[in-house]
Amino acid sequence: MNKWKRIVVKVGTSTVCHPNGAPNLKRLDMLCRTISDLKNQGMEIVLVTSGAIGIGVNKMGLQSRPENLADRQAAASIGQCELMRIYDRFFLDYGSLTGQILLTKGITEDKVQKKNVIATFEALLNMHVIPIVNENDSVATEEIVYGDNDTLSAVVAQFTDADILILLTDTEGLYDSDPSLNPDAQLIRTVDDPDDVESLAGGVRSSQGTGGMITKVHAAAIARRSGIPTIVAGGRNPSILYDIAEGIPHGTYFRAGKD
Repeated sequence: MNKWKRIVVKVGTSTVCHPNGAPNLKRLDMLCRTISDLKNQGMEIVLVTSGAIGIGVNKMGLQSRPENLADRQAAASIGQCELMRIYDRFFLDYGSLTGQILLTKGITEDKVQKKNVIATFEALLNMHVIPIVNENDSVATEEIVYGDNDTLSAVVAQFTDADILILLTDTEGLYDSDPSLNPDAQLIRTVDDPDDVESLAGGVRSSQGTGGMITKVHAAAIARRSGIPTIVAGGRNPSILYDIAEGIPHGTYFRAGKD
């Protein structure tokens, strides 16, 4: 029996892309297949995805992520089209329809637009469509940007009244020290309060994305305020979502405060 009905899954750039920015088609195929199969079992899943800028940079033949804001926005615009094309193709192969939702902090914090976004999520989920969410990096500026999709995914979890938030990343969860520096670092299986472990996450950063472990801890704190638990787990094998959906432990589980 599945433990959760409505799930928000966030995948980072390191899960979506190869180190050179090209889409990791094998992993994306597995992700879409797994999510589609869970949907077929009656679950409602929202996918929050990173990777648009990385894929855009790769498609444009650039050597690195642009420093200039306008160039980054251009890369995001190109990459978002390619990213959605890939998702749409894979999800259709597994019988799932998708809908794109691009958000900014300005939209989610505006009372009227927030209400409209929530209504759109509900309509898509009621239609058995998988909403695919990303920050609108092609137009976002510093004043209206979240800057990382971990925080955005926690907001989406709140908007959709999700049962759980799952953050798939390039590490297996939160460790008691940086595993890239300390081979004896131990995985922390359960966290009661994200505020208690914030100091452990400050130096752990993804090599490709804009966030790192600290943004995942902050996302867990946001979700916790709405009574939503969070799991941070490795994204190398997206089929672990099967286990997580059934309550089998993976990664680090951040309690909701009421469980």
